[in-house]
Formats: sequence, structure tokens, C-alpha cells
Amino acid sequence: MPRDGTINRERILDAAQHLVIENGFAATSLDQVLTAAGTSKGAFFHHFDSKLDLGRALTERYAAADVAQLRWALEQVADVEDPAERVVAFVRCFEEAAEEIMSAQSSCLYVAVLTEQQLVGNGTTDLVTRAIEAWREEIARLLEAAAQDRGLDLGDTDALADHVFVTFEGAFLLCRSTGSPAHMRAQLGVLRRLLGAALGVRAA
Repeated sequence: MPRDGTINRERILDAAQHLVIENGFAATSLDQVLTAAGTSKGAFFHHFDSKLDLGRALTERYAAADVAQLRWALEQVADVEDPAERVVAFVRCFEEAAEEIMSAQSSCLYVAVLTEQQLVGNGTTDLVTRAIEAWREEIARLLEAAAQDRGLDLGDTDALADHVFVTFEGAFLLCRSTGSPAHMRAQLGVLRRLLGAALGVRAA
């Protein structure tokens, strides 16, 4: 293990993320995290001051990965010349990665974080807000470019951008409630076709 303990810290965060997504933050005990991570309390407190500190670090890491995934998709479609087709291609990136997304997690950590008053109180949820705003800003930019290029009035592009983000969250809920991960791909496919129709993209 590296002398800075990076591997052990990541193992703790990995274990905590799985448990918090599955059970919620309050229902996840420190002992459960330690058992799942195969580490000790001494090792835990070397990296984290408290369970709340763990919650913040967990959210910070998750939000950073979430925004990185957004940037990845934007890079994938950067060379698509038609702005409207770029919007559709952006959604298709996630549609094609749906199985990978669902194999990595059964739900979204944001839901678990936002329902915990103690995490709201210590500012952890601000990390979630900033990530969501990053998604809104980038998707709205894609939509505005498409609307301008095709002479369309899409109305409130920020709200429409939020709807794209909300589709992910709703799909997680649907997958979780039905026990079928297939809903993620299905819902993203519906979103892609609706956006394609609204933007006049053929065979979207």
C-alpha cells in the first residue's frame, strides 16, 4: 500500500458508497463500513475525522466523478457538426453506456445525501447542487446552440436541461423499484427520441 494510504482511503470510500446507496447514510454504521472495507477504526480515523467527514468526502468524490462523466460525453460529441444532432448524440452516449452505469451502482448517491438533514446542515449538499448546476449549464448550452441553428423556440432551456438530468434520476428510481436495470437504457432512449423530434433530427 502506498505510504500515503491512498488505497486504504479509496477502499473505505468504495465500501461506504455502496452501503450508503443501498441503505442510506443514517442507516449505514461506521462498523458496517469498516467491515466492508476490511479495515480498522484506526485506519478510518487516519483519513476521516468523523462519519460526517466521510459523508462529505464521499459526496465530493461522487460529484467529481459525475461531472467528469458529463465532460467525457461532451468530448465524445464535440466533433458532431450539427448542433441538434450533437444533442441527440450526447444522450446516446449515456444510452449506450446504460448497462455499465447500472452495473456500477443501483441508484444515485445524491438521493441518499439530500435526504439526510445532518448532511444538509454541514454543507455537504452544496456539492450536489454544484454538480447539478454544471449539468444544467452544459446541457442548456447544447440546447441553445441547437435551437439557434434550427430557428426553434425551446422555451426555458435551463428547465429542459434539468429535465434531461431528472430523467437519469427517475430512471434510477424505476430500476430500483422494479428490480430491473433495463429501464435506464429504455428511458434514455425515450429521451433521445423526444429531443430528436423536438429538434427536427431525422431517425433520432
